[in-house]
Amino acid sequence: MVEVVEVVSGGEGASSVAGACAQSPAVVTVPAARWHDDVTSAFEDVVVVEAPLTVLLRQHGRSRVLGSTMRTPGDDGELAVGMAVGEGIARRASDVVSVEQPAATSDLAPVGEPDGDVVVLTVSDAIDTSTVSLGRITRPTSACGVCGRDRLDDLARSATATVGGAAPRPELLVALPELLAPFQEVFRSTGGLHAAGLAATDGSIMAVREDVGRHNAVDKAIGFALLAGVRPAALVVSGRAGFEIVQKAVAAGIPALVSVSATTSLAVEAARASGLTLASFARGGRMTVYSGPGVGHDLQEGTP
Repeated sequence: MVEVVEVVSGGEGASSVAGACAQSPAVVTVPAARWHDDVTSAFEDVVVVEAPLTVLLRQHGRSRVLGSTMRTPGDDGELAVGMAVGEGIARRASDVVSVEQPAATSDLAPVGEPDGDVVVLTVSDAIDTSTVSLGRITRPTSACGVCGRDRLDDLARSATATVGGAAPRPELLVALPELLAPFQEVFRSTGGLHAAGLAATDGSIMAVREDVGRHNAVDKAIGFALLAGVRPAALVVSGRAGFEIVQKAVAAGIPALVSVSATTSLAVEAARASGLTLASFARGGRMTVYSGPGVGHDLQEGTP
């Protein structure tokens, strides 16, 4: 049983494991002004919160920094677990012992007081973390933090063990972005968040997570899947599908990845090496499939 302390939010079926701590809200209200035709009017606007989070990995009674990121508060426990999945540390729910936010006086509290919230992810002592580059994960940018031939080769070598199961049919994949939209509650009020959703083989949405960082949204969704013990058939993202998003999908064993926007050359190479179905520009009943059935063709809903 995974112990999560001070949980405040989460998706259906995983409310006990969703957010690792009590923290600041996802949105705040700020003074603003609208300008149009030389007329200015004051109003209160809702903007998304961006705040730092440090994730500590605890094992054998010792804590080390797994990574830090600028994220939207909420579902921080899932975010921490998703980071661990992406780094190859956690592969099943039993690998995670607990997810906690330590009080300042706790033995788990880090030395040096990092900025912002802290989540401590305790993993099983049986896991070998000696080869993991802890602390590599930093504030996400559009640049790929794990790019390089060595990492791509590692991804290809692990493909057989990580990617399994059947991807949803094309007509189901192409519809996923539209199914994602109703769940983007904070985006509707702010227009400032990325979203990542998990879908079943029949195309139904299993969970949706939002964050100011697209990598964080994916980590939150993947963390939910591991902690809830569910096996998604597809990951759908509201932005582009770069290499790191492909890497996270492969590490989580998700058969298909669908994005609303573009992909990249390295992402396509990685998807093909791992057997991941990768489709981008999924909108209006059309999508471009770069890896998997129908590779290199623009598929329209209803076409064979």
